[in-house]
Amino acid sequence: MTAPALQTTSLEEAYHRTFLRSYALYQRALKRFPNGVTHDGRFMLPFPVYVNRADGSHKWTEDGHQLIDYWMGHGALLLGHGRAEIVAAVTEQAARGTHYGACHELEIEWADWITKLVPCAETVRFVSSGTEATLMAIRLARTFTGRRKVVKFYGHYHGWHDNVMDGTGINHDHPLPGVLPEVFDSLISLPSHDLNRVEDTLKNDSDIAVLMLEPTGALFGGVEIPDGFVTGLRELTSKYGVLFLMDEVVTGFRCAPGGAQEHFGVKPDLTTLAKIVAGGLPGGAVAGRADIMSLLEIRLDPVWQANRKMVHYGTFNACPLSAAAGIAALKIVATGRDIALANERADTLRRRFAEVLAGRGLENWHVFGTFSGVKLSYSNDPRVSRRSNLALIHALRQGMLLHGVDMVGVDGLTSSAHTPQDIEHTAQAFDDTLAWLQKEGKI
Repeated sequence: MTAPALQTTSLEEAYHRTFLRSYALYQRALKRFPNGVTHDGRFMLPFPVYVNRADGSHKWTEDGHQLIDYWMGHGALLLGHGRAEIVAAVTEQAARGTHYGACHELEIEWADWITKLVPCAETVRFVSSGTEATLMAIRLARTFTGRRKVVKFYGHYHGWHDNVMDGTGINHDHPLPGVLPEVFDSLISLPSHDLNRVEDTLKNDSDIAVLMLEPTGALFGGVEIPDGFVTGLRELTSKYGVLFLMDEVVTGFRCAPGGAQEHFGVKPDLTTLAKIVAGGLPGGAVAGRADIMSLLEIRLDPVWQANRKMVHYGTFNACPLSAAAGIAALKIVATGRDIALANERADTLRRRFAEVLAGRGLENWHVFGTFSGVKLSYSNDPRVSRRSNLALIHALRQGMLLHGVDMVGVDGLTSSAHTPQDIEHTAQAFDDTLAWLQKEGKI
């Protein structure tokens, strides 16, 4: 699509005129949902675009505009939209049944692929989302160790349940609304990737059950971690008898066929998986050491049942549709080719974005990222959050949408479906959008 000429209209006016159908739908949504959206990340000023179909690296809005997509299903679509093998698997399974309320062979085959690919996966339990996976892993760690506390790092996202929500305030020392103080007090959130700080924490607190992290840094490389940090955490957690949890909801099958743990050569005690593991459908898993996972077993021993058995249900655990999609996706991921292609596309896009920024003289802006992630920062001041200037972020996204590109604010994820032409179009859209923002005095 072609954006309206700069000299004829303002950015926001052009956005309203271009996405009239989306605006009308948003007015309906405001009567049904808080803020008119069903996910905080989909909130957008002045209103979000509405999409009605997608294929490969593209999606189409209700207004009929084609967009190059860098949301990729919130990271679930490494292979792009509508990959033929996954569509065929889901279509066939839908005709056979969507929910048996019973065990089925597909769940075993799905777990077979996970244990084949993921180094730490001795046994597996399926759940319905990444948030459920980290909730379950933490409860397993507490049950196994008999300890209460969880250690994480600032900004590392592990879902939205109470156990992992960083606090508010300068020092993250106040619980978020709705989180009980006694739950918040069981969370130790460390402000930096400092192994000495980690060791002091583990050494001086005997009530820590588990240490968890996103192995490529907060929000898939949004805050980079130093070389050797993941290896150092494995050594320290082993030294002090704390379980080590790698949250691979995003990195699983995106860094390597075996996830970040394969890439770093580090085997955690537990790992959490979602997104790619279910081939773009709802689904997740916890995998890890068999002795820890055995706490999920039902046994005839009443003492075991009362004191050691961890209860776990879930209506859609190992849903046949998700299992079919997951198997199809993992068969493709196992070759590594699609991962390498997505990484190559992201590397090219990062380079092209850097060239655009240099050409525009925006010395405070930076492009960075790792693997198939692309991220932008608009300040040299490390105290300024990349997401703090919401007006600028929303204006940037408006401009990109008007030029046929949908990014996640200042972030993006590539897939193996993105083409060199997509990357070049995106770089030009970025340049044109920055020109528009400069013209309007927004940057």
